[in-house]
Amino acid sequence: MSLIRTFVSWFIRFWSSIICRIEHKSLTTVPKHGPLILAINHIGSLEVPLFAALLQPRKTIALAKIETWNNKPLGWLFDLWGAIPIHRGEVDLEAIRRCLIILKSESMLVVAPEGTRSYNGRLQRGQPGISFITLRSGSPILPIVHWGGENFGANLKRFKRTEFHIRVGKAFTLDAKGQKVTREIRQEMADQIMYQLAVLMPEQYRGEYKDCNPPPTKYLRFA
Repeated sequence: MSLIRTFVSWFIRFWSSIICRIEHKSLTTVPKHGPLILAINHIGSLEVPLFAALLQPRKTIALAKIETWNNKPLGWLFDLWGAIPIHRGEVDLEAIRRCLIILKSESMLVVAPEGTRSYNGRLQRGQPGISFITLRSGSPILPIVHWGGENFGANLKRFKRTEFHIRVGKAFTLDAKGQKVTREIRQEMADQIMYQLAVLMPEQYRGEYKDCNPPPTKYLRFA
């Protein structure tokens, strides 16, 4: 399975370099060791396999909606990378349990706080689930954003390469400041995580978090 995963990752990198122009130098700043939650924005189906391939040889495991496995080729690919299926719109305790195991093993967990694709590339409201996982695991969060992939389908039809930009921010942890963590506080934490994504993006992509100068950081603790 490891050899198959290595080959698939190589093929994705090779294939994407032909149909995309990928600006990914900042990925070299991603830590090589230790548990880490990668908080990313979610535009379409391109970024998940692309990030998994580009971040090799680090083991990268993503949360994915359970409906993904209705597509057999995509389901096989996600199984190959050990993706965790999650039932959206409910508290999926089994998915949370598996996330905590992954982080305890010092792997990287990819979480899209928005919970669903934006398609147009603009940020949507983040969901509080990422706050729960982060607080329970104690793992640091590293914000990573990308844009340009929203044009992938249209560009492919016109045989045009897609400009795919990637930016990596600064890692931080969540600190509840000794307060009881209510759902409202988890949501506030999720919003502050999303603001860290927004500041990395061009203004037209900031969406729900366009008022990010300066971003609120009450519950964020930077190294």
